[in-house]
Amino acid sequence: MSDTIDYGNLMHDAMRDLIRKVLDDVSTSGLPGDHHFFINFDTRHDGVEIADWMQDRFPDDMTIVLQHWFENLTVGDDGFSVTLNFGDVPETLFIPFDAINTFVDPSVEFGLRFEMQDEHHPDLHLARQDDDTAEEAAPVTDPERDARTDEDEPPTGHPKEAEIVSLDSFRK
Repeated sequence: MSDTIDYGNLMHDAMRDLIRKVLDDVSTSGLPGDHHFFINFDTRHDGVEIADWMQDRFPDDMTIVLQHWFENLTVGDDGFSVTLNFGDVPETLFIPFDAINTFVDPSVEFGLRFEMQDEHHPDLHLARQDDDTAEEAAPVTDPERDARTDEDEPPTGHPKEAEIVSLDSFRK
């Protein structure tokens, strides 16, 4: 038994469980109102399943948007799978909850950010050895800082495709 309570990892677990519950509700009932999600995840994380071209294009992390068009959202204890449309080509992804870096619902200005501590996730140590600090989970306070423009919007009358957006503006 440890001499201290690991509040940081307990918070991470609770926040990932919140994400799991939200996605599970959406898989059953669909997205209510204007809700939509930006989910950024570590593409190097064990268990992530994405197409080879995505891994080549996004070797470190990737952001998906669950909004207008997604199918087959299936939520399990360890992660979720979803089919998204990339240039009229459906692709199924599996994302473990432990791979999520940020989860943002801009419709209600809600966001979570996870940054792993190396001692609890030794597989990330080599990838982050240049990073001198590891932060605890912190809420994202301004999800509307996303650098989107009108060019990001599809022409009207066409179904909106999956979007890959940069969340660099959320990083410190």
